[in-house]
Amino acid sequence: MFGVIKSVLASMLGVQSQQNYENDFAERSALPYIITGIVIVVLFVVSLIVLVNFLT
Repeated sequence: MFGVIKSVLASMLGVQSQQNYENDFAERSALPYIITGIVIVVLFVVSLIVLVNFLT
């Protein structure tokens, strides 16, 4: 699971290496990557909302 999270975060930041990119696409299912990506984006948006509400 840590590898999926690491891969999704690297892809979101645009620092994913070509080797890791190819390894990710060699997996059978993309579902863990999709779910992890959605969860990370939701957590990011919620943390921004909380931060803005805290500062105002």
